Amino acid sequence: MAFTKGHGTGNDFVVIPDPEGQLDLSDDQVAALCDRRFGIGADGILRVVRSAQLAEGAAALAEEPAAEWFMDYRNADGSKAEMCGNGIRVFAKYLLDSGLTTLNAGSTLPVGTRAGVRDLTRSDSGFQVDLGRWRIEEADTLVRARGLSVPRPGQGIDVGNPHVVVALQSVDELESLDLTVLPQLDPVPPHGANIEFVVPGDPLVHDGVGSIRMRVFERGVGETLSCGTGVAAAALAVRHWAGPAAPDHWRVEVPGGTLGVRMFPTEEGEHVALSGPASLVFSGEIALAG
Repeated sequence: MAFTKGHGTGNDFVVIPDPEGQLDLSDDQVAALCDRRFGIGADGILRVVRSAQLAEGAAALAEEPAAEWFMDYRNADGSKAEMCGNGIRVFAKYLLDSGLTTLNAGSTLPVGTRAGVRDLTRSDSGFQVDLGRWRIEEADTLVRARGLSVPRPGQGIDVGNPHVVVALQSVDELESLDLTVLPQLDPVPPHGANIEFVVPGDPLVHDGVGSIRMRVFERGVGETLSCGTGVAAAALAVRHWAGPAAPDHWRVEVPGGTLGVRMFPTEEGEHVALSGPASLVFSGEIALAG
């Protein structure tokens, strides 16, 4: 089986070309490919498949007939995920470098996902993806994590997939977290959630741009160097806490680098966009175990 390894700010993926939808990877096969000691090693799998070749792609084509390609994203444990903000930039990079599509300056590339069609454009840092509408979850969530002396309240944010964002007091507190252990949520969301821990920049806003630092525990993966939708969720939560004077542009530092977040109005409501780099590291072939 052919594959390409790629990453977006250290959030890494195995990209598998399957244009005609002939592969049916089991959870165990996905986990084996993502294993960092016995496999290729990655936070997840990006299967590149034409939307017309799978049932989940029918909804994407109904929403946007130009969404030829569908990003079949699987977490490192094999579980399916709705969206991946870093992964979709790597997905676009693969499509372009492989000659499967084109994206001229000022044009838009629609990609099907389980969260709906997402539009990508080129940006100074690489690619920008419109993550669409978002919403605040009203229910309170209590978060317990190793390294925190007491449980902290978490803000639920949905950006196509579920997140819980926790505010911390200092960089020291952020760095002292032990995210080798799954943080506990109370109540537990029906489909789980990615959990982001954030601290504000000093100052929080500079030249009209907000600044925060973040670490993340990704559902079905563990701690990763970056989480694109988590970065957007963290910026949205901090803006919500900061009040109406908070900016709509944010700079978010994660262990793997820096990403940009922008909130902007549309006819259907406010959207949030994520921008950042995407890199393809190497390609090869691997024997797929049964």
